[in-house]
Amino acid sequence: MHIYEVLRRPIVTEKTMVTVDTANQYAFEVDTRANKFQVKDAVETAFDVTVERVNIMVMPAKTTRAAVASEFASPSGRRRLSHWRRATASSF
Repeated sequence: MHIYEVLRRPIVTEKTMVTVDTANQYAFEVDTRANKFQVKDAVETAFDVTVERVNIMVMPAKTTRAAVASEFASPSGRRRLSHWRRATASSF
């Protein structure tokens, strides 16, 4: 896997901004096939920082309601979104 395919997007929420200020931890959505070593290399290459630690969590899938039944939704109008992985990189 190419190093720039590992990181999908940064996660910018109030909680992640607090962890950036207090603990120097940055959160990213990463590819589901990526491991900790690949995430560490990708963050260090993309942002020119030294990463001390990487934590990866699998975020659960969620369901949404579709206004109109489509080929992807069930007859009740519910559609399931796939799970995704969240990585937190600590740098000093």
